[in-house]
Amino acid sequence: MDNLDVNALFLGPKSENHDFFKRLLDFLMDEHIHWRRNFHPDDAPFVTLPKKRTEFFMQSQDRTEEVLLELSSRLKAKSMPWFSPRYLGHMNSDLLIPAVLGSMATILYNPNNCAFEGSPATTDLELEVGRQLAAMIGYSANSAWGHITSGGTVANIEALWSARNAKSLPLAAREVAPDLVTDWSNHMLRHASMTAILDLVSALREAGKLHDALQRSIRAKGITQLGPTRVFVPQTRHYCWEKAMDILGMGSDALVHIPVRSDFRMDVNALAAQLEECLHRDIPVLAVVAVVGTTEEGAIDEIHHIAALKKAYEAKGLGFFLHIDAAYGGYGRTFFLDKNNTFMTHEAVCAMNETEMDIRLYDEWPDNEVHRAYEAMPEADAVTIDSHKMGYVPYAAGAIVHKDKRILDCVGYHAPYTASGDEDNQLGNFILEGSKAGAAAAAVWAAHKAVPLNVSGHGRIVARSLEAAATFYHNLSTMPPVHAMDGHTYIATALTRPDFNIVAFAFNREGNANLDTMNAINRRVYDRCSYVAGPIYKTDFITSKTSLDHHEYGDSTLPFLERLGIGGKEWQRVGTVFVLRACIMTPFLAEGTTYTAYWQRFLSIMASILGE
Repeated sequence: MDNLDVNALFLGPKSENHDFFKRLLDFLMDEHIHWRRNFHPDDAPFVTLPKKRTEFFMQSQDRTEEVLLELSSRLKAKSMPWFSPRYLGHMNSDLLIPAVLGSMATILYNPNNCAFEGSPATTDLELEVGRQLAAMIGYSANSAWGHITSGGTVANIEALWSARNAKSLPLAAREVAPDLVTDWSNHMLRHASMTAILDLVSALREAGKLHDALQRSIRAKGITQLGPTRVFVPQTRHYCWEKAMDILGMGSDALVHIPVRSDFRMDVNALAAQLEECLHRDIPVLAVVAVVGTTEEGAIDEIHHIAALKKAYEAKGLGFFLHIDAAYGGYGRTFFLDKNNTFMTHEAVCAMNETEMDIRLYDEWPDNEVHRAYEAMPEADAVTIDSHKMGYVPYAAGAIVHKDKRILDCVGYHAPYTASGDEDNQLGNFILEGSKAGAAAAAVWAAHKAVPLNVSGHGRIVARSLEAAATFYHNLSTMPPVHAMDGHTYIATALTRPDFNIVAFAFNREGNANLDTMNAINRRVYDRCSYVAGPIYKTDFITSKTSLDHHEYGDSTLPFLERLGIGGKEWQRVGTVFVLRACIMTPFLAEGTTYTAYWQRFLSIMASILGE
């Protein structure tokens, strides 16, 4: 293992590394100042000393200072303390120093990564980030392609956009280049695999027929030529998939929610039944979406089983685009890559937990299914990953990585004023966004260069997060009943054993079988452990919440409710359960004295709130 100390990589809960941070910040600011001064040094200064001494000049700077002082005051009063181990709420934590400084330094240069001529430095960085993420996923660097987006929502929309156009391409080719698909049956034109479609892209390019007429055909008719289609997502999907179907004009009826089990992983048997029905009814499947790190439960779908289904149905003549929404959990793969970037066996990972990583993960985490899911990620056609989540990088820095860059020919647009003669560098030609900050690419690139994307680097940060989540879950699972000041006794349980680092949980009063009452109890806890209570700096423990709806989740929540004394009839009557949700991203909750004290404080706070 390389010598890397996670504590040196962040500013810290109490700004412990402020000297190092400020020294580098001063250096980077001075570098930019010198860059300006040295650009044609013979040019005379425009803002001269006499101009600086005028009344209006000084008043203008005074006004700027006053505005910034007010801004600082408002930020400190109402911002969330992501950096603190007391914050266990949304998908936020302290940020990596190289990412923060990389972003701050690059903002001064203000590059726009839409066109290479406006961002020659940071476009190169963004394309390099795409290759870094591709390697982390397990894709071939020679064939994969990725880029930075504003977040997972845009990345997922891009994935569906690419899938839609790719599935439309064979029918468009029949219209503008029929000689290349003469041996394709009508069934194959509508149900082709991604491999067959991308090979057709290559054939069109070699024949010189990958031209505007083909693109016009795709855009004019699109998937309407396919007839009714299906996109399969798990019940635990992010709500952006409904947005994507709306934006792309595909209709919400085409989005089918696959049930999840009580562990909140996609029910692969239910997916297989849907695929079989589509095959039987001759309905094209546009895409299957799996999730690695669901936003509410942190569940990891069984990618290995879903990828096996993809191969099996391709052999039957039903091809589709497999996308992984790993916006939250994607960086978890670094925990499984050794320092040579080789994916480790399950036995090696478990042995490493006990020895070299010096961490304690309860309940044999990761279990074999989680390990196999991460191992199978390269089987997907595209993956969404958010660097501004588990990458510990400032907003906005999501990403999408395609397994095969030939798919770009299905979505390419061209603007003459952005052209530089090198199509590979023109990000704006192949993405949804136009103008985009080069600072985001610089931040991600700096983080990846300083902290390798394997277990010798970023995997250590992930390991700390997983240890804290496993410890939180273990303590919650073994927690004795809480005797509150109202004379009642309260019990708690987790929604499920986490696959990643989100622990959803709830309290109930012993003997209470009314779900409305239980929901009110947990809402009271949330109100005291969030911004609702007032100034956030007075809150001892900060968490988030969510509600699970019977219409969306069916009876997958029943085992959880039954552990809290709520029956199935009550679940059907009320139809929603309010749960507390802790995203335990912080790298500053280590096993031992720190965590023991933290947990004791948590129990004390809960007893106080529940007894009110």
